[in-house]
Amino acid sequence: MLLSFDTKLLNYAELAVKVGVNIQKDQYLYMSCSTDNLKLAQIISKIAYENGAKQVFVDLSDDVLIRTRYENAPKDSFEFFPPWKIQQREWLAEHGAAFLSIISQNPDLLKGIEHEKIMTFQKASGKALANFQSWMQADKFSWTVIAAPSKPWAAKVFPNLPEDQQIDALWEAIFDATRTNLENPVEAWTEHDKQLHNKADYLNNKQYKELHYTAPGTDLTIELPTKHLWTGGSSVNVQGQTFMANMPTEEIFTAPLKTGVNGYVSSTKPLSYGGNIIDKFKLTFKDGRIVDVEAEQGQEILTALIATDEGAHYLGEIALVPHKSPISQSGLLFYNTLFDENASNHLAIGNAYAFCIEGGKDMSLDELLTNGLNHSLIHVDFMIGSEQMNIDGITIDGQIDPVFRNGNWAI
Repeated sequence: MLLSFDTKLLNYAELAVKVGVNIQKDQYLYMSCSTDNLKLAQIISKIAYENGAKQVFVDLSDDVLIRTRYENAPKDSFEFFPPWKIQQREWLAEHGAAFLSIISQNPDLLKGIEHEKIMTFQKASGKALANFQSWMQADKFSWTVIAAPSKPWAAKVFPNLPEDQQIDALWEAIFDATRTNLENPVEAWTEHDKQLHNKADYLNNKQYKELHYTAPGTDLTIELPTKHLWTGGSSVNVQGQTFMANMPTEEIFTAPLKTGVNGYVSSTKPLSYGGNIIDKFKLTFKDGRIVDVEAEQGQEILTALIATDEGAHYLGEIALVPHKSPISQSGLLFYNTLFDENASNHLAIGNAYAFCIEGGKDMSLDELLTNGLNHSLIHVDFMIGSEQMNIDGITIDGQIDPVFRNGNWAI
């Protein structure tokens, strides 16, 4: 049965509330979104209240206002991050709130802006929200990220469609990727979550010492920490409540050993970062550290990103996504990491997730570092997978097992 747009939009909002953040009775919900998507925010708010939310706090942004600031504000103003925004998020997190982000930013929003302004703000916000981010990456509270179209983003994804069809086309692509177009999307997500956990369980039982990636432009060995944990699909917060951090999600991921990455890797999809596109880049690693950077587009932004802090010179995540994933098979390039990372194997520069090592959620920062995890103000995913990628798992006794062949699972 074909579903109407309004039915699919309602399904999407219900997924965000019931599966994404899994709102609980008397729980606060903090929701960030742009002015492009007030209708979706209104529907989500109503559903959240119907499912027991105590209060919904909405933080609005606007692309035109953001661009205006970057064009006109003095450079030193980007060093400032409002303390009341820090206090708001930390207070809500400490009181068990759930956090939902609706992203829709124009991938080229800050094209042509001085990269010093962009990186100054990224560093300032990273420092200001360091505590909040560390809690989030240790699953101290429930959080999820979803997306909704904006006109500039839709035009970027569907440049060959008439302007009046672009938004609708992007909505349909989002509905397809999030299984919202099915009659019972919650049931579909339950089954999908089970499959992701099965793959993670297999890799956790194997406890490979390292992975070896090969593909055109890539020959990379990544060592894994002792007692590393693969995860995927739903997570569990400290209150024991499940949530889905990203919708869509197709990945199984863990953290690498900070100093155990050697070789080189090439990107296979553009990276949208800080309102700019970084494309066709290659990173070379020695003993975990990035020692060489090449990019055909966005070299300055990428170099500045890696210079954010010492931890930004190292990896914090490795993620496995089959080329046969629904998003990859759609053939669409979303210019949005939430979607493009779920069409491709990917890595992340910067901070590691504490829950990617046994007992990590309860470890101090020093303990996480001692166990080989990376720490940074940033965590930025970039895509490296293709139908030509092979990955071998190497056990502690030297046995070599195929994990990926021709871009897809071999297990």
